[in-house]
Amino acid sequence: MLAGLILLCGVPGVGRSQAVRPDTATVSFTVDHVHVILRRNTANDVVAANIYLLGGDRQATPATAGIEALMLAASEGGTGKYPRQALRAITGRLGATIVIQPSADWTTFGLRTLRQAFDSSWAVFADRLVAPRLDSAAVERARQQMLTDAAQSEADPDIAVARLAEGLLYANHPYRMAPGGTTESLGAITPSQVRRYHDSTVVQSRLLVIVVGNVDRGPLTRAIRATLATLPVGTYAWIGPPPLTPSVQRLAVSARVLPTNYILGYYPGPRAGTHDYAALRIATAVLSGRMFAEVRSRQHLAYAVEAPFLERAISAGGLYVTTTDPTAALDAMYFEVRRLQSTLVDREGLHALVGQFITDYFLKNETNADQASFLARAELYDGDYRTAGQFVAELRTVTPEDVQRVAQAYMHGTLFGFVGDTTKAPAELFARF
Repeated sequence: MLAGLILLCGVPGVGRSQAVRPDTATVSFTVDHVHVILRRNTANDVVAANIYLLGGDRQATPATAGIEALMLAASEGGTGKYPRQALRAITGRLGATIVIQPSADWTTFGLRTLRQAFDSSWAVFADRLVAPRLDSAAVERARQQMLTDAAQSEADPDIAVARLAEGLLYANHPYRMAPGGTTESLGAITPSQVRRYHDSTVVQSRLLVIVVGNVDRGPLTRAIRATLATLPVGTYAWIGPPPLTPSVQRLAVSARVLPTNYILGYYPGPRAGTHDYAALRIATAVLSGRMFAEVRSRQHLAYAVEAPFLERAISAGGLYVTTTDPTAALDAMYFEVRRLQSTLVDREGLHALVGQFITDYFLKNETNADQASFLARAELYDGDYRTAGQFVAELRTVTPEDVQRVAQAYMHGTLFGFVGDTTKAPAELFARF
């Protein structure tokens, strides 16, 4: 299947403005009003089936953050057709795994199973979405597990600093919501709210189903027609999120006694589907390499340093470091940002870096489940799943001039979170970024 994605590696100059190339391994169709994308992969017997409940953070308010994940987790308590014990026994006997991944733009409800067990696994999996009982005991069990997870994550300084930085970047934007919920929201959501949420939002028009594996279209169509196609149709229509509205506040701090300080800053990036999106992805990779060499390897100022790229409908770039000497580390990082903005990167070096980046990217996206997510991003962010096949070609069109241009256009106005010794975080240290 990887071959299908890298088919265009050697085709220069392919960009968004050119015609989308055919993807013969993948078909898109509807079953009643459910949108389905199927990629046949006969290389192994593993089947990844993801149901994307579209909308993500836009489905919630601060008071209901996490309600969709809570609903899906509570569906493990059984359905009208499969009581809890039967559901667990069948799933275990078939060796199937069900995953729940809330995120900013959608919630993934996923099935991982073997080809031979797909029909039986799908019946149980889909029934959890179509007809969950969502009784009070099931909601409470799921709530307690999610509260435990939320409490543990809040103690993690990496998660804490990310929430501070994202709180500034996404101020007054739907992305500010915690898709998995907070201890406050999860503690207050009632079972009746969960049931009403299911009845009002789980509709055919809000679902995107992507299946990657050795499954034929006919059996898949019959499986969906017997389950998801029995849901109400609804009137949901996917649209991209609104523009970002960052806070005017540039720094948020949290004092903690830690062996080191955690610093993370974000700046708004371009929308997905634009050439700048690919260029900024490469520019952040260049910056990551340079900061690692200078800040960590040469000056020994940090254990971890990088320039992250947030892959969403509206992207963001960032600066991250853990250091006991914020002043020296940020000085060195600022120097590298300015160097990227003021000088062209070496053309041959960029070519080699893009090649390595592509290799690393596909190593991280080689499973059937990863392929499903790859297709979902292409379908929803670019409007056509077939653009997934152009990803590599588009990266190869990024030039040194593109890298410098997006560094100048986007790498400023960075909003920082800081967790650690706040006496080492004067505001002026961050204002220049």
